[in-house]
This record gives sequence, structure tokens and C-alpha cells, in this order.
Amino acid sequence: MDRLRRRLLTLAAALLLAPGPALAGERSITVASTTSTEQSGLFGHLLPAFTTATGIAVRVVAVGTGQALDIGRRGDADVVFVHDRAAEDRFVAEGFATARRDVMFNDFVIVGPRGDPAGAAGKDGVEALRRIAAAGAPFISRGDKSGTHAAELRTWREAGLEPKGGWYREIGGGMGPALNTASAQNAYVLADRGTWLSFKNRGDLAVLVEGDRRLFNPYGVMPVNPARHPHVKARDAQAFVDWLVSPEGQRTIGEYRIGGEPLFFPDAAGGRS
Repeated sequence: MDRLRRRLLTLAAALLLAPGPALAGERSITVASTTSTEQSGLFGHLLPAFTTATGIAVRVVAVGTGQALDIGRRGDADVVFVHDRAAEDRFVAEGFATARRDVMFNDFVIVGPRGDPAGAAGKDGVEALRRIAAAGAPFISRGDKSGTHAAELRTWREAGLEPKGGWYREIGGGMGPALNTASAQNAYVLADRGTWLSFKNRGDLAVLVEGDRRLFNPYGVMPVNPARHPHVKARDAQAFVDWLVSPEGQRTIGEYRIGGEPLFFPDAAGGRS
């Protein structure tokens, strides 16, 4: 009797855990994207609207841009949605995506202690980094091969500097952890505006450098090429791309605000990217 009871309980548990017909037939895609789209809260606003419009669920893998592109190269995602234009163009040229579409933009800012011990404040990101380095002021780098990390390294190169020393710390993590570390250490950090606006643990940090055209930050979306990876869900991936650049998708992006301030600006026409 005990053995029979155990078998019945096991069968009942299996039936409870098994996916129902609706889940088994659910349309879904995997999107490899950046931590900024996830940590800014944009996806929490955007993806439910897409799923409502199309019936396609979205699983997001939020990593740095370099890692997201590698996921696409392996065929472990159906779509890549990132922000490093040069790397995106290479991804398409190498045949890993069928095309790239402009989606939106915002900008990078340099955040630091309100007292600004390095005197970095202003509109010139390159000069700001020179002053931070000259002062040996603590600077936090994502160090994760993300789009933000690429923008930071590009700005250091434009400043003619190779940052190193005890004042410069690479954490190998996303934008949220980088901002948390900067807040804890009262340090400078280059951040995307979207994640900064959604960041709550600011401590004594404030935006010190903004408005530099060199810190413009465009985002692009690319369906993974089914000629490279036949298993990808090409039709539903294209539906995601088409919706993002449609009037409805662009309007949904523009409507996402924190404290009345937009985090991203729709740019499907490519006027800024």
C-alpha cells in the first residue's frame, strides 16, 4: 500500500509540474542584449507591449555588448540588441546577422562625487578623463567588453592615455554594479544615461560631464542569420525587429520615462545613429 501511495503521489507531482498545452505551444524568442536595456527598466516597459501585440514571449539574456554578440555568433539567441556601432557593423559584415536596424539612442555621462575633487565637470569627456587621471582620483571601469566599456576605452584613447594604477579599478561587471561600486567608493564612472536615471543608490554621486557629442550612444537590433544557424526562430525574430522600428514600438520606447525624463530617444529613421 505504501509503495502504491508513493507511486500515485509521484505521478500527481509529475502532472502538476508538466507544462500545459498553452505553454508547450507558446511562441518565444531569445534576445541577447545589454545590461543597460535591462537595468534601466526599459525591457520591463517594452516587452509586455510587444508580447501583447504579437503573442511572442521574449527571454532576455542581459550581458555586456561583447558577450551578447558572442551569444549571437554561437546561435544561442535569435536577436541581438546592443550599443557598439563598430562591433555591430562587424557582426553583420561577418554574416552573423542579416541586417542591422537603428532603434534608439541616448548618451553617456561621467558621474562622480558632487565635490568633484578632480575638477572634471563640464561638457568635455576627454578633458574630464585627463583631469581624473592627473589627480589620481578613483575611477571605476566596467571592464567587461560591453558597449559602455568600449565607449570608455575609446574616450581614454582620445585623451591620449592608458589608464592604470591603484586609482583605476576594473570590476568586470554590469552598469548597476559599477555604479554601486562608484557610490560606495565615492569614485568617478562613465555610465549610460538610462541606467543612471533608474539608479537609486546614488550616495554623493552626481552627473558631472554631459553634452559631449563624442559620448553619443546609439542602439541597434539585428536578427541572427538563419543561414549560419538554421535553428534560430527567424520569422519571430524579424517580427521583433519590425515591431521595434514600427510607429508603435518607437512610441513605446519614447513613452518610457523616470521622473518625467526620457531614458531613450526613438531613432528608427537613423537620423542620429
